Amino acid sequence: MLVQKEVSPAKLLFPIFAEKYFALTKEYLSPDQTKPVFSVFEESLTSYSFPDRFAFPFDYQPHPLSLLAVGKLQAHLSTQRNWQHNFGLSGDEKDVIGKMFGVLVVRTQEGEIGYLSGFSGKLAGGNQHDEFVPPIFDGTAQGSFLNEGMLELTRIGQEIRVLEEPCNTTDAEQILVLKNARKLYSVSLQNKIFDQYHFLNRAGTTKSLREIFEATSYKNPPAGAGECAAPKLLQYAFKHQMQPIAMAEFWWGLSPKSNFWKHGHFYPACREKCEPILAHMLSGIEMEKRPLEV
Repeated sequence: MLVQKEVSPAKLLFPIFAEKYFALTKEYLSPDQTKPVFSVFEESLTSYSFPDRFAFPFDYQPHPLSLLAVGKLQAHLSTQRNWQHNFGLSGDEKDVIGKMFGVLVVRTQEGEIGYLSGFSGKLAGGNQHDEFVPPIFDGTAQGSFLNEGMLELTRIGQEIRVLEEPCNTTDAEQILVLKNARKLYSVSLQNKIFDQYHFLNRAGTTKSLREIFEATSYKNPPAGAGECAAPKLLQYAFKHQMQPIAMAEFWWGLSPKSNFWKHGHFYPACREKCEPILAHMLSGIEMEKRPLEV
C-alpha cells in the first residue's frame, strides 16, 4: 500500500477527454443543483494509505478513505432537512423505504481528494438532490416522454377495465386487441428508456445499455438497470475527469420486504443489473484480484 504524505496532483489513471465531449466545471454542479456534488476532504489525509488498485466491487472490504466518506454522508443523511424520505428510523413504519447509498473517493484534475455521493433509484420521490450525483437519465423531468408514455398506458388500462365490466357486452376479441396493444406499447416505451442510458469508461468510450447487455445470457437489460449508485458515481467521475480511488455502498434505513438489508451495513454491487455495466465502465482500470483468483 502506498502512503500519501501530501495531497498533490498525480497522473490520472485515464487519458484526458476531448473538451467537446466533457466540459469540466470548477464547482462540479449538475444542472438542477445549487451545491457542489464533489465534497473535498477538509482534514489532513497524511495518515491514510492510498490503494494501489481499485477494489473488486462485488466482494470487497471498505477502504479507510471510503469509511471516512461514508461517515460524512451518513452524518448528512441524519441531519439534512432539504427533503423527506421515510427510512423507517423515526418509528413511522408506514411506507418505509430503505435505500442503498454509495460513495466514490476520487482525485480531481487539480489534485484535490474528496468524494462523490449517490443513491440507487429515487430518493424522496425524485432523482435530483443537492450533494448527490445526478441520474444518467432522469425520466421524471418535466416534459419527459416517459411521463407521457405512462399516461398512455394508464389510459389503455382504464379502457380495458371498462370493457371488462360485467354489464359491458363488448366482444372479447376487442379486449384482447387492446391488451396486445398495451403490451407492445409497454415494450416500445421500455426500449426507448433503455436507449437513453449511455455509460462512459476511463477512456471516454461510450456504450449504450442495450449494447452492454447484448453480450449477456439474458440479452435484454433488466428493469432499473443503470439506476444503481455505482454506475451513477462512476459516470459522474469519468464525465468530470476524476480518478476513482475507492468505492463503498451501504444500506440506510429499514427494509420491510427483506431481512437481507440491514441498516448501516455494507453491500457489494448487484450482479444482475450492475455486473455487465461495471465491466464496461471499469475496463482498463487496474483492480484488485477477484477473491477466487487470489
